[in-house]
This record gives sequence, C-alpha cells and structure tokens, in this order.
Amino acid sequence: MAAEGEQKVVGADRVLAVLMELAEHPNGATLEELSLRLNSSKSTVHRALASLRRARLASQVGRGIYVVGDDFIRLAFQNYSARSDSAQVGPALLALSDLFGETAHYAVLEGSEVVYRAKRDPEAGAIRLTSVVGGRNPAYRTAVGKLLLSQVIATEAQLFDLYGDGALPPRTRNTITTLPALWDELEQTRERGYGVDDQENEDGVNCIAVPISLTGGTSRRGAVSVSGLAFRTPLRVLIEKVQDIRGIVRDAEAWSTNDDGRGLRD
Repeated sequence: MAAEGEQKVVGADRVLAVLMELAEHPNGATLEELSLRLNSSKSTVHRALASLRRARLASQVGRGIYVVGDDFIRLAFQNYSARSDSAQVGPALLALSDLFGETAHYAVLEGSEVVYRAKRDPEAGAIRLTSVVGGRNPAYRTAVGKLLLSQVIATEAQLFDLYGDGALPPRTRNTITTLPALWDELEQTRERGYGVDDQENEDGVNCIAVPISLTGGTSRRGAVSVSGLAFRTPLRVLIEKVQDIRGIVRDAEAWSTNDDGRGLRD
C-alpha cells in the first residue's frame, strides 16, 4: 500500500491521488491521515489540497478536516444522470426490483472486472446489498461477469491470456478457482444465454444475468442482473423466471431505439 501511494503522488498525479483518497473518507480526513495513507509528506499533500480547493473539488469543513467538495459531487451526479445508458436501463431495473423484491444491476465489462453502472434496490423494508454504482468485482465470480466474458472470450487460450495460468482467488466456498472450470462455465453460459452466480461472490447471495444491448451511451454491450438472498429467492426461482427477466430487458432495448431504428441521441 505504501509503495503504491508513493508512486501515486509523484508529479502531477499527486492531486488526483489526494482526491481519490479523500473520496474514501465521506466524514472527512486530516492532513496527517491523508499523508499517512498516501505515504507522502504533509507539504506535498497540502499543496495538492490547495489545488483541489481552488477548483472547488475539495473543502475544509473544520480545523484541519478536509472533504470532497460539493462541486465534485455535483459534477459526478450530473454526469451520471446524463448518461443515456443509465437512463435507458432504469425502467428495467425498477421493474425487476419490483417483480422479485430484490436488487437489480446493470454492469459492463472492463478487462477482467465488471463495473456496475446502475443499481436499483427494493423498496424500504427489504435487505439491501452492499454493491455501489461505480463499484467493481472480478468477472469470474459474478453472473454478469461470466455472461459478458462468454461474449468476448472465444477460446480457452484467450482466457489464459486474460488471467494468466495461476489459480483464481476464492471469495466463497463456491467460487470457481481454476481456468479450465471457468472455461467450462463460460461455454455453458453461451449455450443457455444467461449467467449465474451460485453464492460465488458472496455467501448467501445468488444471481442471474441476461445480456442487454443499448444505443448510444459509453458502452452498448452490458448485462442486467437480479441478485437475491438465497434463503428468500433461491437460484432455481431466478432461473425459472429467466423468460420474464428477458422480456423486461427486451422492453428496455426497444425503448432505447427510435421508431426509425436510429439510437436515442447521446
């Protein structure tokens, strides 16, 4: 961690490093705390904070306490709400969350990880998952990840190129940990047209994912998933309802295209 931090704060990168670290402290952080986390001198971090404050991307809210600035938050939410893919998939996530009383996600693939672009939790009173928009997970242990990998990985050799020849770190006792086993799972996923996560990423949580194609946006190939607590919504129930899930996703895909077949304006 220290070595990574030291590399981050060299030259122009130090301002971004401080901003990223500051974002991990919603209740604020002191100059000393930031210096320790980034393994950098107080003077270096202080100069970076001064630059961020001038740009209104950081604020000092108390004696020596710094937080991410309101302008940074405004820009982030403004950018997110204006993304056409997030708007297009929103109705589908709402419908799926209402149908199952569980959490629905929209995710895309970035290398060997999935990034969650949108999320819909069930109504108040239901248990919510800890996933967050912008959060990441290794693709090999998630339903959305295995589905998206199955669409871009055509051979077992490509899979080895992506992950190397070592074992895959387990998260639960059900996590797939070898590349041959993962390859077999990807082939099954391609054949059935949906991905599954049988408590592979988190104990007690299972998931099913189907593909979605949107027009415009920053990524046209993604996946929509329903993640359910295993005791309440077993995986078999999600699989039994896969056609309903596909129907809801098809409605979202149709909505994302104009009558003349052109995509919605970016």
